[in-house]
Amino acid sequence: MGSGADENQPPPSPEFIEGATILDASSVIETAAVLEELVVIDARIRGDRGHGYIDGSISLPDKETDCASLAPLIPYKNHPVLFYCNGPKCGRSARSSQIALACGYTRIFWFRGGIEEWMNEGFPLVH
Repeated sequence: MGSGADENQPPPSPEFIEGATILDASSVIETAAVLEELVVIDARIRGDRGHGYIDGSISLPDKETDCASLAPLIPYKNHPVLFYCNGPKCGRSARSSQIALACGYTRIFWFRGGIEEWMNEGFPLVH
């Protein structure tokens, strides 16, 4: 018998990820304005993305994230990339950030608050 946990749901996100810069919703907007080359990756499953996503983000669910899937999206190891998912109870963006770090990417931004914080701040989603 299992623990009863949904195997499709990753564990909650950690408080921090060594090597990643945590951003809040306002900082995401500021960072995107300063770093025009920023790649924003939505690490949620595609069904969640159908409920709305951050404009300009690319869908790459955490379960599909590996060095080979990141390579065409992030051209250089020092290219800035931001990962997000549903929020602190969703560990998908944390997992994707950790994978990117393990692949050698060095400019990882993590929007830990994700869609939950984005909506709470009143920022728009694309549907």
